[in-house]
Amino acid sequence: MIVVVFRSRLQPGVEKTYTETAQSVVPAAMEVPGYISHKVFTAEDGERVTIVEYESEDAMKDWARDPRHVAAKRLGRQDFYADYKVQICSLLRERSFKRETVEV
Repeated sequence: MIVVVFRSRLQPGVEKTYTETAQSVVPAAMEVPGYISHKVFTAEDGERVTIVEYESEDAMKDWARDPRHVAAKRLGRQDFYADYKVQICSLLRERSFKRETVEV
């Protein structure tokens, strides 16, 4: 599994246009074969963190080269982001826990 961590800060005043652009691109990202999931978090200081999971590096690269994503990245650099950092990670191990609900 490949995990992409995208950390960013938006320029002031672009939130509405950024959100509209993201809403038009995210459905396409979810259709890429090998896409697993993504979640977005915003910290109190304004930093946004998006975590995306892919089945393979090839799936991640397919999305990176998708023309819709290429256009969105260009727009992000030109208009939306004050700064960003991308980290591409290969999952070494995974553990999970889920408590079973007990009905009373």
